[in-house]
Amino acid sequence: MFVRIYTGDDGQSHMEEMDGLVEPSTRIATKPGEDLVFRKGVVDYVSDWHNPSRRQYLFILEGQVEVSVKDGSAMVLNPGDALLAEDMTGQGHITKSIGGPYVSVSMGIPD
Repeated sequence: MFVRIYTGDDGQSHMEEMDGLVEPSTRIATKPGEDLVFRKGVVDYVSDWHNPSRRQYLFILEGQVEVSVKDGSAMVLNPGDALLAEDMTGQGHITKSIGGPYVSVSMGIPD
């Protein structure tokens, strides 16, 4: 699954499921000097309302993560799923682990 979170015209975060990768290989440019962030979330991890510090892709490597926005929409991401986080303004979103710890990696992308 490939999910995008973005700030809508109403100033709130929204989610949409996007088409998956359709080519065998896809190259995405990153900023010079940009880093990858690996994160291990503990059991019952919750990051209350927040905005990403940068436009970024989040890839789930292990476990499950639920992401939700103000309108009540929520999606569960599994290993192999990707999230494009672009809701830099507005209320943001909630992220929490589901059923145990998780491992993810995030990668900043150009504005």
